Amino acid sequence: MKEISKLLDYRQTVRVVDATLRDGGLVNSFYFSDEFVKDLYDTNKRAGVDYMEFGYKASTEMFDQSKFGKWKFCKDDDIRAIVGENDTNLKIAVMADVGRCDYKHDIVNRSESPIDLIRVATYLNTIPTAADMIEDAVRKGYEVSCNLMAISNVQESDLVVALDILGQTPVDVFYIVDSYGALYPEQIARVADVYMNFAEKYGKKIGIHAHNNQQLAFANTIEAVGDGVDWLDGTYSGMGRGAGNCAMELLLGFLRNPKYNIAPVFQFIEKHINKLKENNVVWGYDLQYLMTGLYNQHPKAAIQFTKEKRTDYYEFYKEVIEQD
Repeated sequence: MKEISKLLDYRQTVRVVDATLRDGGLVNSFYFSDEFVKDLYDTNKRAGVDYMEFGYKASTEMFDQSKFGKWKFCKDDDIRAIVGENDTNLKIAVMADVGRCDYKHDIVNRSESPIDLIRVATYLNTIPTAADMIEDAVRKGYEVSCNLMAISNVQESDLVVALDILGQTPVDVFYIVDSYGALYPEQIARVADVYMNFAEKYGKKIGIHAHNNQQLAFANTIEAVGDGVDWLDGTYSGMGRGAGNCAMELLLGFLRNPKYNIAPVFQFIEKHINKLKENNVVWGYDLQYLMTGLYNQHPKAAIQFTKEKRTDYYEFYKEVIEQD
């Protein structure tokens, strides 16, 4: 049983990362207005958020730029148009997805870029490339984290090997990522314990990125906080792929650190998030996402169900269990 002080006190080592543009961009193909992005940047500064993830560093050779908004590619000049010299405490992050980015070419030296943190995203079978990406980003002067995705599908013995490999790289943070929203707090506690062993061995930090398929993204995140996890991802109104993520307003409301201020978050949601929903941008908990979460499956079938505006939940349930 956790000590109550771990939940009621605050740690100065906690860092909050806003992933709204990146994970939320998966909902609307990254078509955010400049006003939205500038207001989100200003809100994060006022709220005391530590990092703002602008989107992906996706390869323009692999992805058609005409089919996505600019935050799919996060060109340095586009970020500068929002943040200028970013002479603030808010740091800028982007995600580099293994196999979907030209990291050696598109990620320039830190001294030439407004970006502070490269978030390398990998599955278990692409760990060697992730390690090379980490080495490349560190050589260029960046802070680096590594998101080990779909952790609910990974055997603990394989996880131990992966964390040992990552621990030997110069990565700063490795992330618990519940991509399918399949894990419960008790499982998060077990996974966090495995991660913490390697964090202590190699001098790393641990983060969590949770999805809300079973309405547990917030619960799993605060479970992780009590287990010693310091880097916490949230999105405004939980905006993110499929069922979405841990809601920033819940997270900042929970944290007792006086540097965080929840009031600007409410202002931003009132001005921008409700407008997105009025314009039929759809995300958040629903039965189809619950089903894929329950059966530990990628939510792509549930996302398609949503796009088709289907309501035959029982039929979809049968489709899901056939895949199990």
